Amino acid sequence: MKPLKITLFFLTIMIASQTTAQNFERIATNNGDLELFKVGHASLIFKYHGKVIHVDPWSKLANYDTLPKADLIVITHHHMDHLDDLAISAITKENTSIIWSAICDTMVEFDGKKTVLANGQSTEFEGVKIDAVPAYNLVHKRKNGEFFHPKGDGNGYIFTFGDKRVYVAGDTEDIPEMANLGEIEVAFLPMNLPYTMTPEMAAHAAKMVHPNILYPYHYGDTNTQLLVDLLKNNKEIELRIR
Repeated sequence: MKPLKITLFFLTIMIASQTTAQNFERIATNNGDLELFKVGHASLIFKYHGKVIHVDPWSKLANYDTLPKADLIVITHHHMDHLDDLAISAITKENTSIIWSAICDTMVEFDGKKTVLANGQSTEFEGVKIDAVPAYNLVHKRKNGEFFHPKGDGNGYIFTFGDKRVYVAGDTEDIPEMANLGEIEVAFLPMNLPYTMTPEMAAHAAKMVHPNILYPYHYGDTNTQLLVDLLKNNKEIELRIR
């Protein structure tokens, strides 16, 4: 088993120069390298076979006019820090496609190719299989008693790049479905209250998903050292804090 590696790298200024090759992290697959970049919060960029995939772009984090245009945009759910029409417009080009949930499809106009996925459904984009999986709350609720993220409203996604599967959990808690996702190379798990997971929940989720590489994301002011401490004995998981 490989040792637990803790890498600390804080992104403080969101500008275009951050998206140069040296800032993308590379994951080797059996069909070429995957490059991934955490813009901030829940916003990600993947590059694979010359295609650019944006996940949950949010214009509060960066000037998206200066970031790479999207071949594909993937949206987990309809909250404003995930579904942002300004960021979507900024990175859309003539042939950009989008994948999102049914609620998202009613809230933002998009002129390109649209694919609406519900939990359990799948699609393919340029050789990349994309599975929509559940993402929801079991514990945390609004004052009116409604969950912040009711089951079925949003998606997590599993992207299959060659022989490597990347899990972007979306806004969720440590739901039981995580135990049945199969082999995961890279996982992005959210960790902030009251909307998603505590560090204890995130550690439990990590143990269920059991990725080779774990990126906590969407963690706001959460003390990431707590997650480090909780996973210190799970030496087969490489924890990367960005």
